[in-house]
Amino acid sequence: MYQDVRNRKWIILFLLVAAVAFLMGRFFLSRNTRDSIEEESALSIKTAVEQAALQCYVIEGAYPEDLQYLKDNYGLQINTESYVVVYRAFADNRVPDIRVVKREQ
Repeated sequence: MYQDVRNRKWIILFLLVAAVAFLMGRFFLSRNTRDSIEEESALSIKTAVEQAALQCYVIEGAYPEDLQYLKDNYGLQINTESYVVVYRAFADNRVPDIRVVKREQ
């Protein structure tokens, strides 16, 4: 009888440790997944801006001076609540510098 109680304690302890390890793993995996999704979203926004700027260059023969021009004339839509897009154009014939940064919330 004493042996059964002792074995149960070890089984319960093992199950508690396993449950804690499982929950910690889920927490870290969900955090990594969220970070990965945010990185992919930023990359998608940057690609969309690059494609719109290139389309403008092909059609008009020059890269646009600012991001608003792409929004107004090429239908570019950006989630400005979650991301900041920095668009720096150097010259009409030079590819602009485009950076996308996640806003802190």
